Amino acid sequence: METVLYERKQGVSYIHLNRPDNFNALNSEMLHELLEVVKSIEENEDKIVILTGKGKAFCAGGDINMMKDFREKSFFDDVMDTIGEIALRLYQMPKIIVSAVNGSAAGLGLSLALTADYVVAHQEAKLGMLFLGVGLVPDGGGHFWLEQRMGTHQAKQFIWSMKQVQGKEAKLFGLVDIFTDGDALDHAKSLLDKLFHSPIQSMLHTKKVYRSTKIKVLKEYLAQEKHAQWELGKTHDHQEGVSAFLEKRKPLFKGE
Repeated sequence: METVLYERKQGVSYIHLNRPDNFNALNSEMLHELLEVVKSIEENEDKIVILTGKGKAFCAGGDINMMKDFREKSFFDDVMDTIGEIALRLYQMPKIIVSAVNGSAAGLGLSLALTADYVVAHQEAKLGMLFLGVGLVPDGGGHFWLEQRMGTHQAKQFIWSMKQVQGKEAKLFGLVDIFTDGDALDHAKSLLDKLFHSPIQSMLHTKKVYRSTKIKVLKEYLAQEKHAQWELGKTHDHQEGVSAFLEKRKPLFKGE
């Protein structure tokens, strides 16, 4: 089964994360498939992209089983470089990107959702940057996206809190642009008529103006996130966080 589905309909490119039995957790195979889909979309003529997840969740983040292999430097580099390339390509893509979030968008899943120009979420969707639970820092540009939407201090507090927010609170935090009591993908589709009757080229030029001044900043964040993950991956707290998650117990962190 393909872990990422790609389809085009009436000028819109759809990306469906497709590991529903694993809440669309991103493993190495899925990340590589996602990167190839993003590259394909870059080359087409569609001006709108909708990113969503199959099943009950948008994306639960990075697959915890993948993290067990992070001690192998070549594997780690490949995964982190793929994540970074996905983030950069989505950020630079001259299209309007809409993420439709049902269920959970956690960790790397939230970073991925926040690459969008519009985040549409079900009012009961849960959004959280939960890397601290396994002794890591946000990646996929998570620090950058949160800073853009929340400001540095609030972003820092949100990361440290391991809080998951929903509905109006998520919108108040700036993580969600539109929330709905219906299916997020259906609501995202309802935006299409408005977007297609808007001067999209003008919108894309505004996006380009902001993007051109921030791309170096995003690259620096991605580089620092990669370095931090490698260093933290060797800590007791990371190993304990992963073990606790797999054993479904509360971690006993030591700050080392």
